[in-house]
Amino acid sequence: MSRTQRLSKIASVALRYRLDTFVDADQLPSGLSTLFAIAPWRLLPAPKQSRGERLRLSLEALGPVFVKFGQMLSTRRDLLADDLIDELAKLQDQVPPFPSQDAIDIIETALEKPVNELFAEFEPEPMASASVAQVHAATLHSGEDVVVKVIRPGIDKTIRQDIKLLFSIAKFIEKYLPDGRRLRPTEVVEDYQHTILDELDLQHEGANTAQLRRNFEHSDMLYVPEVHWDYTNHKVLTMERIHGIPVTDVKALEAQNTNMKLLAERGVEIFFTQVLRDSFFHADMHPGNIFVSRKHPETPQYIGIDCAIIGSLSDSDQYYIARNLLAMFQRDYRLVAELHVECGWVPPHTKVNEFESAIRSACEPIFEKPIAEISFGQLLIYLFQTARRFEMEVQPSLILLQKTMLNIEGLGRELYPQLNLWDTAQPFLEQWLKDRYAPSGIYKRLSKHVPGWLEQLPQLPQAVLDSLQQAKQLQASNEQQQLQIQQLEQQLQSDRRRSNTLAVVVLLALAAVSPLFSGGGISDALFDLNDVSTSAWALAAIAAVLWLRR
Repeated sequence: MSRTQRLSKIASVALRYRLDTFVDADQLPSGLSTLFAIAPWRLLPAPKQSRGERLRLSLEALGPVFVKFGQMLSTRRDLLADDLIDELAKLQDQVPPFPSQDAIDIIETALEKPVNELFAEFEPEPMASASVAQVHAATLHSGEDVVVKVIRPGIDKTIRQDIKLLFSIAKFIEKYLPDGRRLRPTEVVEDYQHTILDELDLQHEGANTAQLRRNFEHSDMLYVPEVHWDYTNHKVLTMERIHGIPVTDVKALEAQNTNMKLLAERGVEIFFTQVLRDSFFHADMHPGNIFVSRKHPETPQYIGIDCAIIGSLSDSDQYYIARNLLAMFQRDYRLVAELHVECGWVPPHTKVNEFESAIRSACEPIFEKPIAEISFGQLLIYLFQTARRFEMEVQPSLILLQKTMLNIEGLGRELYPQLNLWDTAQPFLEQWLKDRYAPSGIYKRLSKHVPGWLEQLPQLPQAVLDSLQQAKQLQASNEQQQLQIQQLEQQLQSDRRRSNTLAVVVLLALAAVSPLFSGGGISDALFDLNDVSTSAWALAAIAAVLWLRR
């Protein structure tokens, strides 16, 4: 489909679902306002569906790329109203699959063998279909049950084409819609571009899955399926098939007497373990990617899949996130402001008093609610929004953290509405900080650097000698430069004195010789006994000039 055809389809879908009603024409520039007022779509009947439903249906009609974009928007409650978010969340459901023969062709081309040689059994009908890939059940010749994930054919070209169009739409929204700049559409599209391009590489997802599995090996809280690398590459991912209950199937969980309170609390603990212990967290924790094991319902275990989007934090970001959250628990807004400046999230010239006041204004209304009703993720959103007013740069790792926290909190309260996220998180954060500065924690961090230090140790004496030699050379160079500067200053002073003297002498000479040109000539003036003083001045001036020119 050409760019023109694609634009025509977008316009047709927008017209069908009356997306023009999202625009307040009175807030547009005069030219566009007039155009909207006389536009033919104004003659169409008023839409019957809600605006959220119309937005969702329009994204579905535009295809997988826009569906995925809607899924991402459904996590940004800091940008959109709740009615839109609630409707967009429905996009997490299945997307229409692509033909099975296309999937088989992709598998055989990528793995360079026929499907019947690769697998003892292969189910042509997909188990599930998502926006950029679909999944088929299969059995290896060794007898292991697996799932085979296959990238949609031609999706790469479609995605890149649609991203260009999304940027064009974002720039239009940013320029002409009243809330355009506040919504930061260009920034949202940029985030989406990074996210979806990572999802197109299934080998990248496999590597993330393997790392997360190692991080929680032998854990009774989270299980991550095994990747079968012999059947995996950039377009195909084969991994262990899991059997669990979808986390949103509350009736099935309750039917097996699952400890719902512990399940919700473990979700919070898993999140903070990934963020603070490992600095490697699953950043796409929507309900379609989370299951609960059927084993041990009294001590329930999560099963996590689809690790395409992973977030990580630097060592300093881990520390400052923990300190910021604890300071917020204690309503120590001064410390929150100081930490933001100290860690470089806001510029060093930020006025801490003003920043502290802004944070207090944003957070205090939230803290007036009962503790169980306070949204942890929403509080973090308010904090980042306030910080943006003070030139806080958008940091992708923090956006992913915020998004994941919202997902985890929403899921936890859906499973157990009485979940007190604060009581669950605060002890974990306090213990993490204690462990960080305990001797064992300090030793662990130091031990990471010891091999590098030992490798450089034999070179240390020579490095010290080189530094001392460089210091001596630098000192000698500085002394030489100082001497040259002094000589230049002396020369300038000498030249300045000579110039001043010359100027005075020239003026005197001009004053003295002026009578020579007023009457009987030079010889008459020089030997005129009645004007001896003038002649003397003239002779002295001429002698001085001759002396200065030596």
